[in-house]
Amino acid sequence: MEISGGGPLQGEPESLWLASAGETGYPALDRDIEADVAVIGAGVAGLTAALALKRAGHTVAVIEAARVGTGVTGHTTGKVTSLHRLAYTELARNHGTDTARIYGQANQGAIEHIQRVVAAESVDCDFRLVANHTYAESDETLEQVRAEADLAASLGLPATFTAEVPLPFPVKGAVRFDGQAQFHAVKYLQGLARAVHGDGSCVFEQTRALRVHDGTPGEVDAEGGTVRARDIIVATNVPFADEGSFDARCQAHRSYIVAGRVDTPPLGATFISVDEPMRSILTVSIEGQTYVLTGGEGHPASEAGDSAGRYRRLAAFARDRLGVREVTHRWSTQDNLPADGLPYVGLMSADARHLYVITGLRKWGLTNGTAAALILTDIISGRENPWAAVFNSNRTTPAANAGGLAEESRAPGLPGKTSPQPGHVTLTPGEGTVIDVAGESTAVFKDADGRVHSLSAICTHLGCTVEFNAAETTWDCPCHGSRFAADGTVIHGPATANLPPGPEHLPESLK
Repeated sequence: MEISGGGPLQGEPESLWLASAGETGYPALDRDIEADVAVIGAGVAGLTAALALKRAGHTVAVIEAARVGTGVTGHTTGKVTSLHRLAYTELARNHGTDTARIYGQANQGAIEHIQRVVAAESVDCDFRLVANHTYAESDETLEQVRAEADLAASLGLPATFTAEVPLPFPVKGAVRFDGQAQFHAVKYLQGLARAVHGDGSCVFEQTRALRVHDGTPGEVDAEGGTVRARDIIVATNVPFADEGSFDARCQAHRSYIVAGRVDTPPLGATFISVDEPMRSILTVSIEGQTYVLTGGEGHPASEAGDSAGRYRRLAAFARDRLGVREVTHRWSTQDNLPADGLPYVGLMSADARHLYVITGLRKWGLTNGTAAALILTDIISGRENPWAAVFNSNRTTPAANAGGLAEESRAPGLPGKTSPQPGHVTLTPGEGTVIDVAGESTAVFKDADGRVHSLSAICTHLGCTVEFNAAETTWDCPCHGSRFAADGTVIHGPATANLPPGPEHLPESLK
């Protein structure tokens, strides 16, 4: 695909993890069933909770709208770490050192849990222990790194400052956490799903949840049937049935990854920069070939900008700094950043009784999501959990919209980009735009065969107007981060309904 202002956009638009994992084939729900716990979402949080609950003696039903691991977890970097850039400096400043310590303990506990699960369930997911680094390239950020290392060590975390950073380009120094890990995230989730499915527990794919009822028992109405359960966990990254107004307490944030081949063995470490633009680096061997994953270029979902340019900048960094010959895969991911910097884990709202939520994982979902799942396992099993109060989903947080979302962003029909006049619209194959057709905001896309497809451009979440993302061929909502495939199918919430068909009669210039 050629993008104006640069060369061709290289690499398949697919996550390397998904491309190399194989597919699952769990059945769709086709009847009413009962379980002790219903879990909505088959990502790392949902499946970790499901397996932990099953091992604690509960029956579990997992409902996934697509396939296991194809959501946010399938688009991760693969880092399993409690070193989250300069998180401890931030948390100690905003919440105190006790909260920062508990956050670190929860994430360290998540690493240890994942390692135990990989061994106990014989999960073949390329799990390996590595050191993780937050590195500095300038004198100013070097001082920040030193301070983070000292603070993290004082909190009991495996932190040291080092000037010896095993990167192929010079840096000033880094915080180093030992005993961290990386793995093939999708293979890990597939292993969890295999362990969950059977002996009275079930995994259902291609089954979209439609409604949730918090009662005794609770009910999840889904495509194909209803799941009745004592407890329900919503683990969909952006909460389904958002009774806790998490769309206002979180900011949808998007980031990008490119993967490419190199001729050297994988490094025994992972990396993230303090300096801007932020760069995340991980190396992995898949079928004997080493790949370098380079991530960054993050931005609020409301500020989409030039996605193709973001991929190009990552590709240039991978080529110039890391020796990547060619980009083979590229993908984006989207996560929820919580208002006060701490994940939300617990009851969906102050009035909820058996309906639980996991969200706001601050872009470190592999460990935060695992810790969240363990918190809910303890709560549902009637056990105390030492991390629960810090992660409490109903704690008091800043009342302002964390993501800078003005109230008017909730108004129906909020425009994204200015819609062109219908009489002047032309599209080449692969292009899309939003136009006005007889007073209706209409999303039009021309496919590779020259056929024009028409959809309503009004997001089915709260009525904002979607925008076309040319680099990924998606319709993206600038207000709360919902994303839709070119045919209107939901690929990321908070929207749960597809974009409906648009007008049949379109301007002659589009035909």
